[in-house]
Amino acid sequence: MTHTLPPSMRFIERDWLSANQILFFEDDGSASVVDTGYVKHAALTCALLERMLNGRPLTRILNTHLHSDHCGGNAALAQRFGAEILVPSGSYALARDWQLDTLSFTVTGQRCERFVPSGSISAGQQLNLGGIAWEVHAAAGHDPESIMLYSPAYRILISADALWEDGFGVTFPELSGESGFQEQQEVLEQIESLQPKIVIPGHGPIFVDLESALARARGRLAWLKDDPVRNARYALKVLVKFIMLDLEQATEAQLFERLGAAQIFRDASAQAGLSSDHALHWSLESLVKAGALQQQGGLLISP
Repeated sequence: MTHTLPPSMRFIERDWLSANQILFFEDDGSASVVDTGYVKHAALTCALLERMLNGRPLTRILNTHLHSDHCGGNAALAQRFGAEILVPSGSYALARDWQLDTLSFTVTGQRCERFVPSGSISAGQQLNLGGIAWEVHAAAGHDPESIMLYSPAYRILISADALWEDGFGVTFPELSGESGFQEQQEVLEQIESLQPKIVIPGHGPIFVDLESALARARGRLAWLKDDPVRNARYALKVLVKFIMLDLEQATEAQLFERLGAAQIFRDASAQAGLSSDHALHWSLESLVKAGALQQQGGLLISP
């Protein structure tokens, strides 16, 4: 089934290292963008947006949540265009003071260039983007402070990592003994109640078959809840694959140097009943077997 976005919107599909971007052309001749990708791709993100802006000034950057794949281009875009940065309200003080012990970057072994937020976005708020009214909805589960944006007029949902066409993002709070599964279930129920006709996810293509996507997401959530070790093992593979996408090639020792002290990796390892080094070795074996990584001698390569 085809989908048509309003004329003031542009969708930029990226990959699993950099989240998708949504560009809005404002009535005053300026532009806004939702999410900015990973720091490794910051120069490419700037180039893509500059080409699409075609001389328009970018004045606003909005983040659905502060994971490195969604906010890693903030600093570069703010420097290049002078745009203000708006982040979810629960993460504003952490980003303003750059509290690396609480932000997600260090604890996942990932990278993000420091940026300074100009303001915040809160659930219940209404924003105007591209001449369209958007409701801000809380979307805890994957990240406690994450938000979604919904246009009632066009029935478009910007779902970030709360719902993809084939699942949703890692339920990170559960890895540290906090609640996440219940919140993810509530977010799926909220999405169902909104009944969007078009869903723009944080990763992957735009999709319109909401019923099938929700069924897959609920099935996966039930499978994870049935045995939380599954969530831990899934998280381990995601964390390792993400670093490999960043590095492109590395030895196991280099990966352990990057991930061994990362708290979320250690938490996931413990929940899976493994030491950090055994967890890394298990993750690599699983990823190589699945074809997500290649091994040439002692070197691991991300295809």
